[in-house]
Amino acid sequence: MKRYILSMLLLWTSTVFATAIKYADDIKVTASVSKSQVGTGEHFEVVYSISGNGNIEALTPPSFNGFQVLGGPNQSSSFTSVNGRTSSSMTLSYDLMAVKEGDYTIGGATLVISGKQYKTNAVKIKVVKGTAVPQNAQGNSGGRQPDQRVEGNASNIAKRLFIRAVANKTNVYQGEGLAVTYKLYTNIELVDNALDKLPDFNGFWSQEIKNNDPNVRWETETYQGSRYNVAVLKEIILFPERSGKLTLDPLAMTFLVRQQVSSGDSNDPFDMFFGSYKDVKYKIKSSPVTINVKPLPETGKPEGFEGAVGNFSIAAIVDKQELKANEALNYTLKITGSGNLKLLKAPTVNFPADLEKYDPKLTDRLTESLNGVSGTREYAYLLIPRHEGNYTIEPLKFSYFNPSTQKYVTLSTGSFDLKVAKGAPGSNVTAYSSANQQDIKMLAKDITYIKTDMGGLHQKGSSFYGSTAYYLLLCCGPLLFAGALVYRKRYRENNRDQVAVRGRNANKIAAKHLASAKKQLLAGQTTLFYQDVYKGLYQYLGDKFNIAAAELNKDNIRTQLFARGIDERLIKQLEETLDLCEMARYAPVSGISEQEVFDKAKNTINEIETNA
Repeated sequence: MKRYILSMLLLWTSTVFATAIKYADDIKVTASVSKSQVGTGEHFEVVYSISGNGNIEALTPPSFNGFQVLGGPNQSSSFTSVNGRTSSSMTLSYDLMAVKEGDYTIGGATLVISGKQYKTNAVKIKVVKGTAVPQNAQGNSGGRQPDQRVEGNASNIAKRLFIRAVANKTNVYQGEGLAVTYKLYTNIELVDNALDKLPDFNGFWSQEIKNNDPNVRWETETYQGSRYNVAVLKEIILFPERSGKLTLDPLAMTFLVRQQVSSGDSNDPFDMFFGSYKDVKYKIKSSPVTINVKPLPETGKPEGFEGAVGNFSIAAIVDKQELKANEALNYTLKITGSGNLKLLKAPTVNFPADLEKYDPKLTDRLTESLNGVSGTREYAYLLIPRHEGNYTIEPLKFSYFNPSTQKYVTLSTGSFDLKVAKGAPGSNVTAYSSANQQDIKMLAKDITYIKTDMGGLHQKGSSFYGSTAYYLLLCCGPLLFAGALVYRKRYRENNRDQVAVRGRNANKIAAKHLASAKKQLLAGQTTLFYQDVYKGLYQYLGDKFNIAAAELNKDNIRTQLFARGIDERLIKQLEETLDLCEMARYAPVSGISEQEVFDKAKNTINEIETNA
């Protein structure tokens, strides 16, 4: 049976090869354009078609003088067999943009197919007046030259695999939100990938848009005339914290790309027929994006402006206006709208002096999307009038800057009149918050019960005074005092250097995060497990080496570790663990268990504690 199958396969292969050889001389190459007349600024395509059987080994395109190359070479192929006659065709194309008016001739391209050289025909194109052409395109009127040589079926990976950072705004005011999407574009076969570096967003307060779908969703998108499979890697909302030209850091990844190779490089008959491939490691990162951040205008800035930027409304309520002294009431302030809500400070409300005020309880009901952060931020103040009387809570003024109108807006709440009656004498004072019953507390207990018991009796002459125990305890006092002084002195010396204190406590903080990660692992919460391990490692490194949060990135961490004599193996182990935790946010991690990641993180911290 095996001999029969092998014989049939060889017979079929021989037939196909014989057919291919028979029609090898039928190879034709032609050049054409999608439009023979275009306007300036208009995109069009020049296509090189290859019909017949043969492997393309090299392509040398013309210079494309007078046009800007937007993309290419883009490749497509087809294979047909009709009545036993096998044929194939292939096209290579470039996306061009007309820059200057005139009549042009695009010269022929040279192709090497199955060892023979072919040259296509030239094509003529007329460029008429169209839309304005960008200045940078004018400067490159000769066009961005494509690679002068494309080996085999491989194309330029950079044009087929890249990451774009897309910002919905590049010109904003300080404090105004903008959304940035990191998108992966590819039309090449990918075997594997790894995240190298997440952006740090220095100069911005960032809020990532949560995506609960663990799987990456691919969509088809045409970009600069070429079709790509596109996946969203990261969506984030940014609020610039200072004015000036701020640059978004790139997101870097490493891919394993599968490329077809020429069958002529292989002696394997199956490779010669079906073709073979090789996997190439390729690093990419998104291009930096510059955001122009304008300072908030000084003209018209209201007094008491606290930096709110967006579009807001404000409301205040009290849960009662008639009460007794020492009873609690709640004053709730709600700020609703869209903007930098999470950066708002607690408003300063001028309550009457006789109202005892406690720190406000903060409650956020916010949503994050590409349109920004919107929802309600609520401040609940607990107030207790201590005396009877009539009080008035004055209106609160709240100011914000609206970037849409480029004007400041000042809002005001209403005032509230309170009637406080005399409280019950000797009553205990409790604080009550309607938001949570657990907030009920005993604040004071001014009058205690009269002591009614007589206490213990003792025999006359058996007084504690003058006894041995009395003198021993008397001597303990000075000793304890001296010990306390020594202890206080040593405590102050040990805690004088806050950087050293932070470094000593680094492993304790990390241990808490790892303990939390262990609980999440036992509960089956894989995503939360990786988050806790990630936080534990980063907070440990920040505390241990006194690295500010804004500078806590892998490059700086590597520099600090290397400066302290940590060997390369341990640094690499740390980076691998951080990469695993970061990758777990996008896709399930394979090849290593969560317990192994946990042990790896724990051992890394222990080794750094030993060697640093």
